[in-house]
Amino acid sequence: MEAIWILLLLFVLIMLAGVYAAVRAVRAAKRGIDRTVHQARRTVEETRLRARQLAQPGAAGELAQLRLSLRGSMRATGQALQAAAPQDQSLSESLILFQRLSAHAQDLEADLKRLEQEPDKSRLAALLPDLRQRTERITHSADSLRWAVQERTQRFAHDDLDSLNREIEMEAGALRHWTAVEPEEPRTDVGAWPPPDAGARPETGSRPEAGARPGTGARSGPEAVREPEPPRPSLGARPQTEPQDWQKPWQQQSRRPENTP
Repeated sequence: MEAIWILLLLFVLIMLAGVYAAVRAVRAAKRGIDRTVHQARRTVEETRLRARQLAQPGAAGELAQLRLSLRGSMRATGQALQAAAPQDQSLSESLILFQRLSAHAQDLEADLKRLEQEPDKSRLAALLPDLRQRTERITHSADSLRWAVQERTQRFAHDDLDSLNREIEMEAGALRHWTAVEPEEPRTDVGAWPPPDAGARPETGSRPEAGARPGTGARSGPEAVREPEPPRPSLGARPQTEPQDWQKPWQQQSRRPENTP
């Protein structure tokens, strides 16, 4: 029984996943179709405006020219911001400003499109200076924002390239810098001074070794020769020496015969 419930639960989950995937696929297809239709309509509209600009001189042709200039400037600025915004988070304020500018551009686009059906040519000619000024202001703002974004992107690309070039030059210099390590030859001067144990100095305050004569500097090195010490008499026994010649008469005189009074 439990196996049936588990299989039923798995079936329901698979059905839900399939429905979710199908809905997402349908939405993605719909967005693609809407995008394609929008691009097609825009292409047709711009082609019609170009044809009207060339075929109808005067106010109607100038309206078509203003619409083409406005649409081209806003589209290029929007594409530049959308391409640079994911890499540069500081463009969030620029996107907000562009959205506000797009609202003014849409209003102007609607006014220009409505005036294309205006039958009174004199009124259209009177409104053209104001429409031209609005179009120039909006396109100038859009162009300034787009140029600033492009210059910022190019500057970041140049800085990144300069940093990369410096790192590559440092790495190339490190790769070219090598030194041949020569093997050390064994030392042949066996009697060279100082030997390993002869370099130690006596500690401060230590007594000099026995046999060193006071007042003579200690000589070091292989050329130093230790002089033999003279034998010292023992403190416990006096040396037995024979009396000298000058002592013998005195000793003889000091001796008196026993019968001397």
